[in-house]
Amino acid sequence: MTDKNVPTAELEVLACIRQMEQATAREIREHMHSYRPMAHGSVVNLLKRLEAKKLVTKKKGPVGKAFVYRPRAATASIYEGVLNRLLNRIYGGDSLTLVASLFETRPPDIRQLEKLEELLEKLRAKHSGKELP
Repeated sequence: MTDKNVPTAELEVLACIRQMEQATAREIREHMHSYRPMAHGSVVNLLKRLEAKKLVTKKKGPVGKAFVYRPRAATASIYEGVLNRLLNRIYGGDSLTLVASLFETRPPDIRQLEKLEELLEKLRAKHSGKELP
């Protein structure tokens, strides 16, 4: 499945679930309220669509009638498609400019900088043919 099959509202709900790792419809609605206010029924409908597309799974929650939703592994390809479209359309395929723009908009904290340094070390090792664990 490509991201062309997933409308923006569904992508936002899917991203919310990924960030939270698991969530009920109410938790998703409350989490997204500041940037995409929706009625509870709208969130439930979006979750049904995501479930039909096999992008989320649901199980009965511990209390009441609520279901708990989790992202499936297949969602990685959705995000890759979105990112590739953004990279090509906005940045002309220049990934360094994309990253620089991202960090100008939202600078990384010290923990993120440390993770970036680890990633850079792995990329350098890969380029030199000495992959790190």
